[in-house]
Amino acid sequence: MITMTLSAADATAHFIQNPIVPSWMQGQNVAVTLFLLALLAAVFLRGFKEAMGVAVVLVVVYLGLNVVVVVTTVLQVAAHPAAVGDWWQALTTSHGNPLMVVGIALLVFPKLALGLSGFETGVAVMPQIQGHPDDTEENPAGRIAGARRLLTTAAVIMSVFLITTSFTTVVLIPEQEFQPGGQANGRALAFLAHEYLGVGFGTAYDISTIAILWFAGASAMAGLLNLVPRYLPRYGMAPQWAKAVRPLVLVFTVVGFIITFLFNADVDAQGGAYATGVLVLMTSAAVAVTLSARRQKQPKRTIGFGVIAVVFIYTTVANIFERPEGIRIAAVFILGIIVISLLSRVRRSFELHATHVHMDRQALEFMSSDISGPIGIIAHEPLRLSAQAYEDKLTSAIEVSHLPVDYHALFLEVIVDDSSDFETELEVKGVVRHGYQILEVHGPVVPNTIASVLLHIRDVTGLMPHIYFRWTEGNPVTNLLKFLFLGEGEIAPVTREVLREAEPDVTRRPWVHVG
Repeated sequence: MITMTLSAADATAHFIQNPIVPSWMQGQNVAVTLFLLALLAAVFLRGFKEAMGVAVVLVVVYLGLNVVVVVTTVLQVAAHPAAVGDWWQALTTSHGNPLMVVGIALLVFPKLALGLSGFETGVAVMPQIQGHPDDTEENPAGRIAGARRLLTTAAVIMSVFLITTSFTTVVLIPEQEFQPGGQANGRALAFLAHEYLGVGFGTAYDISTIAILWFAGASAMAGLLNLVPRYLPRYGMAPQWAKAVRPLVLVFTVVGFIITFLFNADVDAQGGAYATGVLVLMTSAAVAVTLSARRQKQPKRTIGFGVIAVVFIYTTVANIFERPEGIRIAAVFILGIIVISLLSRVRRSFELHATHVHMDRQALEFMSSDISGPIGIIAHEPLRLSAQAYEDKLTSAIEVSHLPVDYHALFLEVIVDDSSDFETELEVKGVVRHGYQILEVHGPVVPNTIASVLLHIRDVTGLMPHIYFRWTEGNPVTNLLKFLFLGEGEIAPVTREVLREAEPDVTRRPWVHVG
């Protein structure tokens, strides 16, 4: 989100500082930034592919104009060797010796973090990269190769422009123009474009800069639209409607408006939080690939990635000490995400989590024997699988629920795999164990899985299933927390509540017996 608001605020600053912009626009940073964010949202509401098409055009135009500026300024530097001599003299005399130059460079190195802007979102848009026809979900080799080409190309372009423009701007622009209030403050390349290529080209460069900065938020928006629908609803950390693109665009836009108001559309105020986020992301990635290389026993790669990780760790720590507001703002954002995700998970805990239920032939045959009446099912925790355990459970159900002694019942066992999953397909298998007929199913949460299976049995057979539980031992609050976080706990009442939410008609709702 900070990428979107920071880029829009930066575009606003370039727009307002342009010489041909009327004076009454001065001080209207918040209004202009909000307009740019709304315009970005309108593009994405139009369609995701259309947004990507606009991005391609803007990038080509912007890079082309930058090539013209860089070539022109390099020729200007070559034509004025005295300026290079002055720069070199200032560099070598102001710090005493080369070691001091290196030391100062290390101190200011973290300031380059904002130069990584947009590079980190290249990973977020990987799902949009076309892979090979033989790619699989487990091994998307073609998509990975495409992502590697994308990131390498971006890194080369960014590095070349960063080095050349840093050199030419320092050599050609007077020092006082970089100071606050100076004409080159925050717009050094635009200053050179106006200075050496005229007002017409300079204005065209300003327009392209404003457009690219405005649409730089598109990479962040694209990343959010790729990640949020794919993962958060699946883990219960966002509502079901978050799978749809257009509602998410509106939500992110409103959040962007709020951030813009909070920061007053100030580029410097948002820069700390943005730099911290980018550096933490890069640092975690560098550490991850270092550990991966070490685990795969690749010593050369381990050393290389380790050096990169150390550089990023130093840069991150230095940036946090220099701009501590960044880590504070990031902490507030993280806390907000955790709280909202937790509330969403609690609210969605009583939903049916199954996207589809499938029963094998054996399971269907088990139920065919009860085709004349209600289907009796006994919930059994698959911890004790001995014949005595099943006999005790059946005897207890018959005694507590006053069932006939020869009552025929199926056992239902839920094996919890990953309780963080909120959406999954259920495969119900029929198993015979110690002479007892058992419906075995793997699921993320016991009560919700049981409810899904019961409703499926009702729909498939047309008969009303009756399920028999016994009360869970332990503190009710502890059991509720176990259900929320581990998918177990207070099974019987939660199963009944899930069924009540899923089937409002009590006459069509499977029966739950507890004793």
